[in-house]
Amino acid sequence: MAVLLRTSFTTASVHLSPGTSSLPGSAALQNLANGIAGWALMAALVGLVIGAGLWALGAHAQNYQQSFTGRRTVLASLAAALVIGAAPALINFFFATGTTVK
Repeated sequence: MAVLLRTSFTTASVHLSPGTSSLPGSAALQNLANGIAGWALMAALVGLVIGAGLWALGAHAQNYQQSFTGRRTVLASLAAALVIGAAPALINFFFATGTTVK
């Protein structure tokens, strides 16, 4: 005798509505994120200035390695500033894209 088991699964409807006022300490976390972004931008600025100096000195002294290192540092600092500035828009874009997945 074979026993036929019938199972039915019901899908739970889960919703996500992120909000910054939902938990205590959200304002402090927002201030922390703003402060970290400010420090990261200052670090990118310092990297840009140091890289530009290395690039200029390397080019003047005809030192290819130093010039290349300076150029790479300048480009990395610019890319870091771009990512830091675009971070909120990128996060919001990918979150909104993720909510459209069915």
